[in-house]
Amino acid sequence: MPAHEESSNPLVRERAHLAASRAALRAMREDVQALDIRDVTANWVNAAVLQSQIDDRIKALADLTHTPLFFGRLDYLHVVGAEKAEGAEGERFYIGRRHVHDAHGDPMVIDWRAPVSQPFYQASRNNPLDVDHRRRFGYTGGELTAYEDEYLTDPAETEQTSKLLQAEIERPRVGPMRDIVATIQPEQDEIVRSDLGGTVCVQGGPGTGKTAVGLHRVAYLLYAHRERLARTGTLVVGPNRSFLHYIEQVLPALGELEVQQATVEDLVAARVEVRGTDGSVAAVIKGDARMAEVLRRAIRSHVTPPTEPVVVVRGSRRWRVPAYEVEEMTTELLARDMRYGAAHEALPQRIAHAVLVRMEEAGEAPDDRVQNAVARDPAVKAAVKAVWPAVDPAKLVLRLLTDAEFLGAHAEGVLTDDEQKHILMAKPARSVKSAKWTAADAVLIDEAADLVARTHSLGHVVIDEAQDLSPMQYRAVGRRCSTGSATVLGDLAQGTTPWSTGSWEQALFHLGKADAVVEELTAGFRVPREVIAYASRLLPAISPGLAPVESVRETPGSLAVRAVAAADELDSAVVAACEESLRHEGSIGLIAADARIPALAAALAAAGHAYLSPGEETTAASRLTLVPASLAKGLEYDYVVLDEPAAVVDGEPDERTGLRRLYVALTRAVSGLIVLHAAALPEQLG
Repeated sequence: MPAHEESSNPLVRERAHLAASRAALRAMREDVQALDIRDVTANWVNAAVLQSQIDDRIKALADLTHTPLFFGRLDYLHVVGAEKAEGAEGERFYIGRRHVHDAHGDPMVIDWRAPVSQPFYQASRNNPLDVDHRRRFGYTGGELTAYEDEYLTDPAETEQTSKLLQAEIERPRVGPMRDIVATIQPEQDEIVRSDLGGTVCVQGGPGTGKTAVGLHRVAYLLYAHRERLARTGTLVVGPNRSFLHYIEQVLPALGELEVQQATVEDLVAARVEVRGTDGSVAAVIKGDARMAEVLRRAIRSHVTPPTEPVVVVRGSRRWRVPAYEVEEMTTELLARDMRYGAAHEALPQRIAHAVLVRMEEAGEAPDDRVQNAVARDPAVKAAVKAVWPAVDPAKLVLRLLTDAEFLGAHAEGVLTDDEQKHILMAKPARSVKSAKWTAADAVLIDEAADLVARTHSLGHVVIDEAQDLSPMQYRAVGRRCSTGSATVLGDLAQGTTPWSTGSWEQALFHLGKADAVVEELTAGFRVPREVIAYASRLLPAISPGLAPVESVRETPGSLAVRAVAAADELDSAVVAACEESLRHEGSIGLIAADARIPALAAALAAAGHAYLSPGEETTAASRLTLVPASLAKGLEYDYVVLDEPAAVVDGEPDERTGLRRLYVALTRAVSGLIVLHAAALPEQLG
């Protein structure tokens, strides 16, 4: 359609195109539903696989009526990809969440990830990218209600902030996290579209959209490299189940249904049940990368030099491989630094090969079948069991954590005597099943398992809130993308674990991606300027040198800090603040120190207010969530009531961690924040 052609009533025309596009999408879905595969599959296995693919396609073609099918339009000056002939008419494209075509195969909506859509995010008056006219659409529910035009090549037009873009960013949020596909900014778009082959680390303060950028990068990579990632798989790693529940609808809304989601604990929990907890000192030591060397030494210590020759009897002949030759084989395998299990499998073949050499020297002509038979000979099996025995990862770690002598032998020069004492179990367990394993122990077992047999690698892994991972946890995630790439998302100022990383360079080294590109997002689109400026007073104490977020949103009156006269009046003041916030549209988060949650729950119940727990989906009828400060990270609410900042700080093992926890809590609000305190505020807040 020519770029200059327009109806006298554009809104009517655009609504008609929306209705036609929805009808075309329904037709696309009906075409897939009508497919008959009975005569095109060779067997029931092929039929099941094909039917599964068809079912996924049907789900991906679902029309989410409450969600805009397209949110923008580009009118190009010329035909895309053609010579820019003088006087040639341009092309028009509607940009949306997925591709839609009509009965003739002509596009009605272009996927936001397609190359032709990129100028919607990148074009500007300084660099219009051959775009004459960009249009943004405003919606109420699924109904198109407004539009806004930018003429990028018209010198008479002045640069203006898009009101529709601002309204979409500030739109009240009820329910799970939604996509930002209509509001992606140029600097975010560059990260989203970065190549699959490279790992990207995104340092972003509160409200910069780093989580959304990471999820949209997954969606983009699945679009650009679908076949490859369909084979190798993709994974999103989040800090806890509440967070994963909050973000889980973003990718399906973009038509991507096959992305796994897990916490680090989920990844490493397959071998043992976690029932115990570590003190912070023990957890830090167990999470230190030095533990990898302790484990490597402990596993390799099972290799024992042979003392007897291997004698294989075949028929009337006896074939002898002397002990020194078997020792040479084991020494060579150790020098190659193979996985322990791979070397365990290779040793019998080495011994069998030595036997075959002797057979050939004696004039026989053995083949591969003979070598395999020799490798399975009881004498060879017994020799391998004595020299290179199988190792159970969980049993190995249990022995390290319960046998002081065994630990000391393999931690010498790596861990101090005091550190070794800290990680030994207070009550040694008799078996793997009876042990009270901790989360850090499960990571150690995962490391040991990888030393025995290589962990399967995925094509791409996204790690959110990555600043909170220990070096050993980074290694665990890195194993799952050792032959793939990663998107690492986080904020050093929000590190609230005792082992949180000090720099992205350290983190990426432990992840095995030292060559990753580090990008920094400093423009804030979610948190109001007053709120982020107040929270940023903590930065010199919690992360010196880190640039504060510059919010683009000026919302006068978005911050209120109120002192309560007496501690026994705090609960009622908090309830009143929640009631005040509930008069606004959108979601409400009441955030408090974990120890304060029972009292506030009782106060809300006494006042007749139902509340949700983190991870439960907010609805129009139930908009208030009671959030322990320890679970607030990554979540956001339209309005936040923050109870007693000093209690949030005091709830952590040290002041820096407490102030970081407070920084997180202060930056969860999208529209307004009320801070209530009976105790003195932390001095860093001024």
